[in-house]
Amino acid sequence: MPRAVLPRSRLIEALGRELTDEEFHDRLWETKAEFDGAAEGQVTIEATADRLDLLTEAGLALALTPNLGGAHGGVPIRLGAWPGPAPVLRADPSVASIRPAIAGVVVEAPADRPLTAGLLDEAIRFQELLHATFGADRKRASIGIYPTDRFRFPVRYSLRPIEEVRFVPLDAETALDGRTFLSTHPLALRYGALGVVGDRMLALTDADGKILSVPPLLNSRESGEARPGDRSLLLESTGTSLARVRESLGLLSLVFVANGWSVIPVAVEGPEGTDTGTSVVATRRIELPLATLDALSGRIYTVPEAEHLLSASRLNAHPIPGGFAVDVPPWRPDVLAAVDVAEDVILARGVRAEDGVVPPSLTRGRRRPESVFRRQVADLLLGLGYAELYTPMLVGRDLDRLLAPSGAIALANPVSELFSQLRNRMLPSLLTSLSHNVRHAYPQRMYEVGPVVVADPSSETGGRTGYRAGILLAGEGAGFADGASMLDYLTRTFAAVGVREPVEIPGTIPGRAARLRLAGESIGETGEIHPAVLTSLRVPVPVAWAELDLSAFWPLVRRAEVD
Repeated sequence: MPRAVLPRSRLIEALGRELTDEEFHDRLWETKAEFDGAAEGQVTIEATADRLDLLTEAGLALALTPNLGGAHGGVPIRLGAWPGPAPVLRADPSVASIRPAIAGVVVEAPADRPLTAGLLDEAIRFQELLHATFGADRKRASIGIYPTDRFRFPVRYSLRPIEEVRFVPLDAETALDGRTFLSTHPLALRYGALGVVGDRMLALTDADGKILSVPPLLNSRESGEARPGDRSLLLESTGTSLARVRESLGLLSLVFVANGWSVIPVAVEGPEGTDTGTSVVATRRIELPLATLDALSGRIYTVPEAEHLLSASRLNAHPIPGGFAVDVPPWRPDVLAAVDVAEDVILARGVRAEDGVVPPSLTRGRRRPESVFRRQVADLLLGLGYAELYTPMLVGRDLDRLLAPSGAIALANPVSELFSQLRNRMLPSLLTSLSHNVRHAYPQRMYEVGPVVVADPSSETGGRTGYRAGILLAGEGAGFADGASMLDYLTRTFAAVGVREPVEIPGTIPGRAARLRLAGESIGETGEIHPAVLTSLRVPVPVAWAELDLSAFWPLVRRAEVD
């Protein structure tokens, strides 16, 4: 898990009281963080990857104070006012080919509390942790912090000729030209390829042409060095994913907002128009039905109890018919749906040892009949000499397009195009495995019994999980008859006889595919994979495919005696 080493003195200041190591251990049990030891005035904290906000003094204090008799409810996000024309970031079209996303927000100190050395250290420490984790080692997003009184808006984000770049690096005393910086500085040697295209490099420059930074590498000392005593800072992020860039700024803004700083959105002007920047600092509203909370937690919550626990989770909740409308702050990108809010409520109530006690029962430890049925199908295929696969539910968009778009649910923020959408059938996973084994001898027989996610607008999440058995036979002579016989074998084993009807299935040879129906329900498909698909995957032999929808088949053949 990600970890951070935090100064104990600043944690005590944020919490308003001292905690022993044992108290830290016990209190953190109520959150998604863990105490990992203390030494020399510092404490080491680990947190799950979705709760990076707990790895900073401000975020950890917010999570712990409700159970220490402190404040409840969301932290107010105060909007400031910028004197004169609104601050603007201007993205040049030249950046689109390398690092197109940029966003920013200005944070301003309270009148009586300018930037302190401790707060600056906290911000920089959290900035580097976000680079390494949320920013995928600066590839997806990187962050810069700049004092607004040492440059002038608008700030331009562009690719500039390397020979024209000259600045004093943040950790140096003398100016370097761009080529010398790229060839000698440790950060440039490690991350330089992320900000260079040919003979040009990324740069942020102000209205006077001064260089603020060379993303995603380093700030300039002249215009990009924040110092104790500063009262206004620009937080800026660039990257390859706009959502990741905005969310990284939302996380970093927590450090300042929790200490009473106000925020000012920064507009972004780019080739596609102007974005006001308000999404970086705005809360998101998610509805939490009480029925969902009750179902997930296994108990009944009253409205006052749920409202109190939401407040203890540092979320602002507004009662609505049947539940709550919950305001989610920008430093909680992990909260996406009602199930995530419910998780916070359950943690705020406390997960105690007695909650995990299983009452004595004759059925304890017994598998559900449907699970037994799925295992029986897998054993049948294993007995026929097919190799069992265990593949991710995430598949690549390119392969889905090769087979013709199937309506699979796409991820909003995929880590890679290879894992960009949820499979809604087993065929993409089977073909991916087949393409990885082209150097092995044929015939190749493989199968997988596993989950798929089918788009379902009536579901809260927009998807419904089902189970399928997918079968692939690759070898000389493999054809439609092989897939059809496999479906017949599986259904007849469970004393069921389906009816095949010819259909056209994208990715298969026309006239060599069929759908299997039982009692009027579609329970399976089979076909011979089209040569164009096989050529794209570098598979040199014919391939037969069959797929049985176990979630549809099971209700038609279930028996009370299955065990």
